[in-house]
Amino acid sequence: MQIHTIDTGLFKLDGGAMFGVVPKTIWQKLVPPDTNNLCTWAMRCLLIENGKKLILVDCGMGTKQDAKFFGYYEPHGEGELITSIKKAGYSPEDITDVLLTHLHFDHCGGAVSKQNDKLVLTFPNATYWSNQAHWDWATIKPNAREKASFLKENILPLQESGHLKFIENASPFENIEIIQVDGHTEKMMLPLISYKNTKILYCADLIPSSAHIPIPYVMGYDMRPLQTIEEKEKILAQAVAENWLLAFEHDAQIEACSLQNTEKGIRMKEAIQLK
Repeated sequence: MQIHTIDTGLFKLDGGAMFGVVPKTIWQKLVPPDTNNLCTWAMRCLLIENGKKLILVDCGMGTKQDAKFFGYYEPHGEGELITSIKKAGYSPEDITDVLLTHLHFDHCGGAVSKQNDKLVLTFPNATYWSNQAHWDWATIKPNAREKASFLKENILPLQESGHLKFIENASPFENIEIIQVDGHTEKMMLPLISYKNTKILYCADLIPSSAHIPIPYVMGYDMRPLQTIEEKEKILAQAVAENWLLAFEHDAQIEACSLQNTEKGIRMKEAIQLK
């Protein structure tokens, strides 16, 4: 197995929304905001060579939205989905599977591209993986808080193409366990990867950055923040006990880290680059 980090660029989100009840006087020391209170975040995905499988975990926000949409999030930086995959030595046609942790636009937008005003799969040979509960949550009757993050043009073409499959009980991938959590959104899927004598948890939006490791540091975007706290407590306790690494999707500076117990609780021990 080999893991490549895939840089799909940076974007901005409101710092207060990203840290919920944590006061700005505290979080601004961790992730400095600009004059509009916006902080810079990564959209970091994983590409996993796993036997005959080439698995992409999440795929950023993509490029097909209009200027008004992008104006809200100010995408920037040198990272780009396809360019990053090619730097790893592969093409879009080589991807066999796309595991979507959840269907918010900044995690699944790159799954579908626009060519000559037509929506097409970015990875034409891939199977796209979600789960039935989350798919229904996003498509049948999305709630008012999340509706703006579930964009039909990102989601429905996956099903219409016939390339969509749902993970039920067991993971479809060797050496990758799927942990489902419900605090951020219904049945978000976190891959726990057995890699080089350790385990790596791709945290998606449960712990979006190293700054969110402290238990109360929960996003205002979460649908069930108290459940997020319970999920973080359980997962972080297991992670530090079993020496897992955490891989961060949204941390603009730190790709992954090890953990340690401290007087203040579980905290980052060492920043790590995945190889």
